[in-house]
Amino acid sequence: MDCLLLRSESPAETRRIGARLARLLRPGDVVLLQGELGAGKTCLAQGIGAGLGVASGIKSSAFVLLSEYRGRLTLYLADLYRLEDPQEVADLALEESAADGVLAVEWPERAWQEMPPERLLVRIEWTGERSRELTFEARGARYEELLAALASRLEKRR
Repeated sequence: MDCLLLRSESPAETRRIGARLARLLRPGDVVLLQGELGAGKTCLAQGIGAGLGVASGIKSSAFVLLSEYRGRLTLYLADLYRLEDPQEVADLALEESAADGVLAVEWPERAWQEMPPERLLVRIEWTGERSRELTFEARGARYEELLAALASRLEKRR
């Protein structure tokens, strides 16, 4: 498993990281967003949406399990926060539902066993009032390539 560690000093910077990631995403890609409440999962999802050309505002709605946002690719944003039974996630058939676009999942730990084995996991942790540490973990050849491409793009911008 390959990893990439990034720091973000603001919500805007977290969105920019998401937008850069989005430019590398293809139909069928799965990005899991893990972190405490308020850590920045939705900011990263907003950046992914912007990078995919989504025009409408992306919001985290714990009352909607799966939201759909149209762009260059459709972003399917699943929020599993309120789920208590992993079977509820299985019933959603997220991977199949989102096969034509990109699936981003907030709170994947609510149903790890229902998440695809090959994916990009982004762990977001607080390091200060506005700063975050984002750890990207690739599982599977597609995501290892994706992570290498993201690291290369970010390195060129420095």
